[in-house]
Amino acid sequence: MAKQRIDNPGNPHFYPWPLILVSSIDEHGKPNIITIGASSVCCARPWVIGFAMGVHQYSYELIKRTGDFGVNIPHREQLAGSDYCGRVSGRSTNKFEDLGWTPQPSEIIESPLIEECPVSIECEIVEIAHLGNHDWVMGEAKLAWIDEEILSGRRIDYAKTDPVWSFFGEYWSLGEKIADWGGAH
Repeated sequence: MAKQRIDNPGNPHFYPWPLILVSSIDEHGKPNIITIGASSVCCARPWVIGFAMGVHQYSYELIKRTGDFGVNIPHREQLAGSDYCGRVSGRSTNKFEDLGWTPQPSEIIESPLIEECPVSIECEIVEIAHLGNHDWVMGEAKLAWIDEEILSGRRIDYAKTDPVWSFFGEYWSLGEKIADWGGAH
């Protein structure tokens, strides 16, 4: 297979990231949501989720103040609302009210979750890597809330989910399962 050399590679040269909605709260109790296109699991034990956040984002101020955030995984039917949350600043509006979404109270963290998302995870910040115009924010997952309709026992049945992926300014859906780890021969 021939490969082409790319100097100064950027986003279009990497595969998609799962789209997440990061929820937070201000000092007056107003909830906020920001759409994040770059996120990943950073560690399995403890379970740490990381994402790239612009250093000048309003949401970044909020999560640094509380030391926590919610990770909410939307499904395809929530794409329009998810896109909206990435284009509009929470400084001037309440995105929950704008979208008719419900701030779900958390048990461990101060930030709310998004009740309508099939997966919501309460996270406490463990580290922030300062990288440039974006920082990598890492939070330990303390508690997860999973819609019973997508569960098979205590595990998520991915065939019942319809997540969205962000890929260099485009949204994509997830395809089918093709193999288990260690079973791709």
